[in-house]
Amino acid sequence: MEITVLVDNTVLPGRGLLGEHGFSAYVRDGPVSVLFDTGQSGIALQNAAALGIDPLEAGHVVLSHCHLDHTWGLVAYLRAVNAAGREGRPRPHPTFLAHPAVFRHVEADGEPEIGMILSKETLARHGEVRLSRDPVRITDDLVFLGEVPRIFPFEGRTAVGTSGGRPDLVPDDTALACRTDEGIVVVTGCAHSGICSVVEHAKDVLGEEKVAGVLGGFHLGDAPAEQVEATCRYFRDLGAAHLHPCHCTGFRAAAAIAGVAKVGPTGAGLRLSFGSRS
Repeated sequence: MEITVLVDNTVLPGRGLLGEHGFSAYVRDGPVSVLFDTGQSGIALQNAAALGIDPLEAGHVVLSHCHLDHTWGLVAYLRAVNAAGREGRPRPHPTFLAHPAVFRHVEADGEPEIGMILSKETLARHGEVRLSRDPVRITDDLVFLGEVPRIFPFEGRTAVGTSGGRPDLVPDDTALACRTDEGIVVVTGCAHSGICSVVEHAKDVLGEEKVAGVLGGFHLGDAPAEQVEATCRYFRDLGAAHLHPCHCTGFRAAAAIAGVAKVGPTGAGLRLSFGSRS
């Protein structure tokens, strides 16, 4: 398994990449490639090109949830798909994989829309749209986790904006998880359902206890001290060798986790490799 971060709030030095408030990663499991989230502009494609990656080769485009910093980059992606057809290059027909609630309307802080700006019908013109609350196996080892049970009382209870006039708890929040010979590796977008709940759900879905790594947004930037402390205790006991909290984790929380667990660098350009189980 290989993970390359295409978009993050920060970038690794010396690569000439761009950063923004958003997240995108390119995940490979053997011959299968997945574009996980797309950031909020077109820089995922620019950074990918600089890193020698062609996102159009991905057979799946997986969305962690509807928010603009994870889905609005789809506009640039579809523009690139159309350009490939015009230029006589192979035109991809990916599977767009997400939770069924990904197309709902969400507003916040005076913004009329912070969720998905493309319709299901628009995506369906460019590939297969697959919506599932249940886990979906992309390969034998790589799994879309579906809806995440919020099992810890200290997390996953914070609304982000409103939908249908009610506080929106981001019901479509999900992640990827992959079995490797080092243990489970979890890739999350924002973990609105709670990063500890996401990891526990991945363990349950894959039927394994050992976690080798967790990468992505942990959604702790504005979290109360009690939640950060409980999350630190969880990661201290988890014993994962590779923790890369980025995007919406927040400096304070990332530093606190680094005080009790092994935290590595993060940013656009980060590449991680894990051995295959097979």
